[in-house]
Amino acid sequence: MSRFSVQHVAAPVRLRLMSSVGSFCRRAQQGVAARGRLPNWQRIQTRPWHSDNSPKWRPVSVLDEWVAREARPISLRQLMVFGRSLTESRLISSANYVRTELPVRIAHRIRDMQQLPFVVTTNKHFNEVYDLYYTAFDTFRKVREIKTLEDNDRLCDTIRSMLKAHLTVIPKLARGILECNGLMAAPELDKFMNTILKSRISRRVIAEQHLALTDTFHAPWFSPGAKLSESEVIGQVFLKCVAKDVVSKCANTVRKLLQQAYGPEIVLPEIEIDGHLEASFPYILSHLEYIVGELLRNSVQAVAEHHLKNKDKNTDKKPPPIKVTICESNQHVIIRISDQGGGIPRETLPYLWSFSKGPASEKILSNLTRVPKMAATMQELHQVDDKSLGETESRGESPGNNKAEVKGGKKDEMRGNGDGGDATSSLASLSSRPPNLRLGMALPLCRIYAEYWAGSLALHSLEGYGVDAFLQISKLGNKNEQLTTRATMDAV
Repeated sequence: MSRFSVQHVAAPVRLRLMSSVGSFCRRAQQGVAARGRLPNWQRIQTRPWHSDNSPKWRPVSVLDEWVAREARPISLRQLMVFGRSLTESRLISSANYVRTELPVRIAHRIRDMQQLPFVVTTNKHFNEVYDLYYTAFDTFRKVREIKTLEDNDRLCDTIRSMLKAHLTVIPKLARGILECNGLMAAPELDKFMNTILKSRISRRVIAEQHLALTDTFHAPWFSPGAKLSESEVIGQVFLKCVAKDVVSKCANTVRKLLQQAYGPEIVLPEIEIDGHLEASFPYILSHLEYIVGELLRNSVQAVAEHHLKNKDKNTDKKPPPIKVTICESNQHVIIRISDQGGGIPRETLPYLWSFSKGPASEKILSNLTRVPKMAATMQELHQVDDKSLGETESRGESPGNNKAEVKGGKKDEMRGNGDGGDATSSLASLSSRPPNLRLGMALPLCRIYAEYWAGSLALHSLEGYGVDAFLQISKLGNKNEQLTTRATMDAV
């Protein structure tokens, strides 16, 4: 190497080197300033060598040990089979899987963040996410082997604390992406965002599944060792999500929320459901509700606004209905949502699946400042006022905790609900946001959720007419979670 360059240094060492260089430069500036003159390089400097937002340096050897391990993907069927006959030994086995798996998955994403250009890592929001991740990694890697139920309870307390702390991750990442436009190519930023969010979903799945199993084990009605084969839910996995019932529930929720947002004078479109109405499949209900809820909300908003905009041309006082068609095959269930909301503007299409929103970045960035926390569940669309929150908590209930009124929903005596269990529902009020506040991330997040369990989400727009959205779901539950099992720096 003929010339030394920090670009040739490993990322963690580079962070330490840049910090040292920054300290040297500040001391040099102070010394020269004391003599009343400034060097040429300081006068032309456009940005500081070191920023207070720079990621803190930490020992790289500790992280390397965990990055070298591969994540162990799971499937819905594995979650169901494992939890079907729950015993103390199985619960402790689950705890140790979570204890060792979480730091592995977090370590890979920390390494991905270290691989970002240095100027991106100095962004305040990325830096805060980095610190959250490293704190979680450092916490979980130090948890000793779980041997007793008391050990497991302490682990669950730690998990709940981390889940709550990480509710700020999605808004911070989104703001960081928008503020770093131009510092990295948009496709690279989107690739990073997709990887880190899919990994986030994976960690919450295994963490919340374990919390749900622990709650089940401690429930007064539960008998250890008893088979849950007749139960409608195992942990947070619904054995039979009936597509029609899920769509109906989401439709009612969306219409109610948007009626509150727009006022009673706005006529909202009806939502018609046809096709294979008995189609069912195993799924995590909170994932499905988020996808369907956001797609329906987009359609209802588009149709209502398009109808209002063209009311002089419309002969019918009611807007055209939104049609939801359910199609069941041997291996998949496909849900098509068709609307006549005027389609997607051509200038918006290039940014449809991107977290970098181009010309709309400033508006979305402004909206994101109003959403400090986000769990990405349909329940957080509910606007919870302080009074109702206080009444809910005084009754010992979880804010935003609605029983899932779907076929295959949990039994009344079981803890949790349709939004993924107590692990997130108790936090729903903390992450509530106005239903008409547009953040520009619903569709990218929906696709990440859909692809996580080997499904897909596609949109076809007819500008001037409407949009067809196609959600494909794996029916058998035998597909592993789709995630990057190693850090990108290890990929060939």
